[in-house]
Amino acid sequence: MILNVSGRTDIPAFYSEWFYNRYKEGFLDVRNPFYPKKVSRIYFEDVDLILFCSKNPTPIIKYLKYIDKKIVFHITLTPYKKDIEPNIPGKGNVINAIKKISKILGKDYVYVRYDPIFLSDRYNIDYHIEAFDNMCRLLKGYVNHIIVSFIDEYKSVKDNKDILKIKPFSEDDFKKIGINFSKSAKENLMTVSTCSEKNNLKEYGFVKDDCMSFNLAFKLTGKTNFKKWTSRKNKYCNCVSMVDIGAYNSCLHYCKYCYANFDSNKVSENYSNHIKTSTLLIGELDSSDIVERRKN
Repeated sequence: MILNVSGRTDIPAFYSEWFYNRYKEGFLDVRNPFYPKKVSRIYFEDVDLILFCSKNPTPIIKYLKYIDKKIVFHITLTPYKKDIEPNIPGKGNVINAIKKISKILGKDYVYVRYDPIFLSDRYNIDYHIEAFDNMCRLLKGYVNHIIVSFIDEYKSVKDNKDILKIKPFSEDDFKKIGINFSKSAKENLMTVSTCSEKNNLKEYGFVKDDCMSFNLAFKLTGKTNFKKWTSRKNKYCNCVSMVDIGAYNSCLHYCKYCYANFDSNKVSENYSNHIKTSTLLIGELDSSDIVERRKN
């Protein structure tokens, strides 16, 4: 099993103590987001690999040395300001955290996500080209690969359209991103790929790769029996299947483009129901819950 920690919320940023408590106890529980009374119990003895995903990984760094599982870390680093990412710490702090994690895990296991890219009058093509180049120069020697993707029209994107003020991409925009991002990555000894995009920019120097490919999963775990990730919304994803342990509407970053926060009124409520000693990320088990062990 590959554990995703997490696509539904930023566990390393806001719930790292809870995660480490569960790791020490040897198991955790995850509510099914579509059938909340169904709970999966996951034992760490069944976990082959942990994929951490975060925009602020600093809080979990102190725990990494105690986790004896294979780890891959995805850190999202975007160039937006507080109008778009209200609660992300200063980007210099995130850069420093990436460097620390690279020293702990090794740069082969640290990926930076420049994700999502959107265009507006403030965040135009030239802005992104300069920001991406600066990021690559700052992370030279600490990161081997960068993943980019383009904004999707999630509910939050529609709700925040007056803040985001998104302008459509032209073919020339994609070309400029492809050429300039490839150039910056190459000059700083990195490769760059898209994530689950029809327009993969391979013709401009991007490599064709997946965020968690079958080859990488085999390299890290020695196993080949992973299933393919299935997504009704994105047919371009070819990653292996992973088990997400997060909960929607529980991330306090409040990014205006976020797919995982689609009910802002629930975020503070869910966070207030977080108990560091609970087996669940949000709330606790009750007698009506149906708990079943999950092994894959």
